[in-house]
Amino acid sequence: MFKSLLKKVFGKAPLEYEQAKKLAMDKDVNVRLKLACREDLAPEILYFLAEDPNPQVRRAIAQNISAPRKADLLLSQDADSDVRSDLASKIEKILPDLSRDEMDAVRLATHKVIEHLAHDQALRVRRILSDTLKDIAHAPADVIKRLANDVELVVCAPVLENSQVLTEEDLINIISSSPVKGALSAISRRTNVSENITDAISDTDDVDAIAEMLGNVSAQIREDTLDQLINRAEDIEIWHSPLAGRPKLSQKAVLKLAEFVAENVFETLKKRPDLDEHTAGAVREEFSRRIEAAERSRTRDEGGSPEKRVKSLHALGRLDDTAIKDAAQSGDVHFVKAALALKAKIRITVVNAIFDLASVKGIISLCWQAKLSVATSVVIQKRIANISARDVQGSLGGDFPYTNEEMTWQLNYFKDSV
Repeated sequence: MFKSLLKKVFGKAPLEYEQAKKLAMDKDVNVRLKLACREDLAPEILYFLAEDPNPQVRRAIAQNISAPRKADLLLSQDADSDVRSDLASKIEKILPDLSRDEMDAVRLATHKVIEHLAHDQALRVRRILSDTLKDIAHAPADVIKRLANDVELVVCAPVLENSQVLTEEDLINIISSSPVKGALSAISRRTNVSENITDAISDTDDVDAIAEMLGNVSAQIREDTLDQLINRAEDIEIWHSPLAGRPKLSQKAVLKLAEFVAENVFETLKKRPDLDEHTAGAVREEFSRRIEAAERSRTRDEGGSPEKRVKSLHALGRLDDTAIKDAAQSGDVHFVKAALALKAKIRITVVNAIFDLASVKGIISLCWQAKLSVATSVVIQKRIANISARDVQGSLGGDFPYTNEEMTWQLNYFKDSV
């Protein structure tokens, strides 16, 4: 008779309650293991097997979708991390796609199990749980928030990148909490990231996260925010390509990028379908100008000292805005200073004092006095004075940011101080 019971347990024939009860106490672990895999047993039999001394049997119950929640709760605190890991993997199966009322009922029954797993000391258990819950729309919000704030990236990243349970407020709070490195990048990869979230990410110093955000074509980024990032982007190369490929860029932003991006990124800018004819022409002109400036920078020493070259160009009527901007773009510090002194009719010692202090107002005032453009003053601030992108004043096509009276006062102040 016992042999016939074994045939049933190792086969597919149904087992009566008393038969299953007897087999659950069998000394042969293989019999109990096979029994634990069956989904047609009474809940109390499965719960009994959840207390089996053999971890393989308990693992089978952890994987069994028919196991009662009481058994799952017991196994969520099992001493064996493999048992708990298998239970975490099963969560998706015990949170089926039910109606709201049914889901609430399931949630009440499983919440405690999931909560225990979210607090698990074993990294593997929390990682599996996070990966399991990341796409479940009705996962418990408190558990998702806990996983999202986990100190391990492999745990927090799946829900940060995918879970729709997290609200905009949740995400902004996480961004402001200085989370583990890589967490902001996960948020940046979310689908349809809102403007408030991209603003929060843009305000951080996480270069990698901002690069991910810029490369996420579904991320909603305000024009003002993009302009601020472009002002910071010159020395952050990993932002250049995603910025150039953003779905929406103002013509002003495109021209700003054209000032500093590499040749391969320049090709992306030139091929943008949203450029009007005027801006497309300006981009091509900027590229040609930069090539010519680079060529001139390679041969500039042939004309003698910077002061000699400045005087020579001035005598020929060619010491204009373009020549000085090109020199600044190529980093010809002494040429630019000498040119500013000559064009603005100011002593070179005054010019040097302004640059030694890296005075933004002083440099802009010098450029104004020398009748240079605001765009050239921006290049000089960046390339010659090494002003950080955040502190640079002025923009392409814009007016000088100070009044004539303020700039005159600035120059007089420096003249009197030197």
